[in-house]
Amino acid sequence: MANALKKVIGKCTFPGGVHPPHRKKYSESVPVRQIHLQPGQTVLIPMAQHIGAPCKPTVEKKQAVTAGEVVGSAEAFVSAPVHSPVNGEVKDVAVLRDPTGGNERRVNCVTITVGQQQPENQVWTDCPDDFEVSKYESKQILDLIRQAGIVGQGGAAFPAAVKLTPNPEKPVDTLLLNGCECEPYLTSDHRLMLEAPSTIVAGARLAQKAVGAQKIIIAIEDNKPDAIDSMLNEIKRFDDVQIAICQTKYPQGGEKQLIKAVMDREVPTGGLPSDVGVVVSNVGTCASILWACYEERAVTQRIVTVTGKGVVNPGNFRVPVGMMLSDLLQECGGLTDNSAKVLLGGPMMGPTAINLDVPITKGTSGITVLTHDEVRDLEITTCIRCGRCVDICPMNLVPTRMAHAVKARNIDDARAYDLMACMECGCCTYVCPAQIPLLQYLRAGKMLARK
Repeated sequence: MANALKKVIGKCTFPGGVHPPHRKKYSESVPVRQIHLQPGQTVLIPMAQHIGAPCKPTVEKKQAVTAGEVVGSAEAFVSAPVHSPVNGEVKDVAVLRDPTGGNERRVNCVTITVGQQQPENQVWTDCPDDFEVSKYESKQILDLIRQAGIVGQGGAAFPAAVKLTPNPEKPVDTLLLNGCECEPYLTSDHRLMLEAPSTIVAGARLAQKAVGAQKIIIAIEDNKPDAIDSMLNEIKRFDDVQIAICQTKYPQGGEKQLIKAVMDREVPTGGLPSDVGVVVSNVGTCASILWACYEERAVTQRIVTVTGKGVVNPGNFRVPVGMMLSDLLQECGGLTDNSAKVLLGGPMMGPTAINLDVPITKGTSGITVLTHDEVRDLEITTCIRCGRCVDICPMNLVPTRMAHAVKARNIDDARAYDLMACMECGCCTYVCPAQIPLLQYLRAGKMLARK
């Protein structure tokens, strides 16, 4: 224990932020359960499940496909291929409204009907005994990550191969693993750290080698003591891996906030973590990196938390990418009679699902179902200039001024107040006593600014 204690960085935090109720109790003690699709079910695979250029469909209607086969190729550098999660037949290739939520764009989608014969279950927990980082070269690791279509699984869905590609002009000294999971309700990362710590660490060491970092720091909020113990036990034999215990606060898991909290480095406005010698990766992303390198396994499944008072049996599930939300909710016993709203993510940042005919994507970390007593119509009043949104903004912005500018369609003024630096965390809306939907104004403003 004496040696282990030396590997811990004291409690870390950042300026600003809020303390919403955790509400992790619905699923934090529920082990991950594998979901199996049945013959005849359909999966919907969008070609844009990542930041960057959409993929190009590589299959045609009525074509037979196998699990792990590429159905969308990445032809741009900032992109990630998509794969079929099942053996089956292509039902359709069509342009549909983006089913990932949050915008009105239209993207190519491949619909696949699940076949009768499916591959045997793959092992997802412990790192294989014969795994050795020394067997892999940096370029080989990056190539395997790109081929597997790995993107950040914390929500941003940035292509992992791009993030981990070394830049001689911006050398990286630290790989910072994000295990904070600060969004209320969600527990998928928590369960992964409890059930597969060796897989996370092995994938992290591959990512470390790929990007050329000298050390690894795994950041975990202090409301997950069991996860801290689990990861601490796993890293005790590695001299270059540490645990950072972060004070529980939202949005502790934001890249810039995490870097400030753990390393006291500030990413410049418009800059990237690599500008200060850091690369941030989600723990789930690292687990996928191990299997991509060890078995050349594509990202066709991910862990999703389904939670809230509005679902009958909340839990954590390993879900085929492309599985329909309606089918996943059915696996959880369906919705309760008083369910009112389904969120694609957590309550702070997750967009509302307009219907249940949307797929689970690589970036779907959770589904939160709220009840009627938890959802209310807000009575919006006039801004009282209290300054609460300014005090808690983790990006040191002035949300009210940006929102007023957007409301007046004065996007130039909103830009002058650093609109594009907003991380859309929702803290401003959470604390506003006037109930002004500041986040919605800022999101709309950013969309207008990009046109």
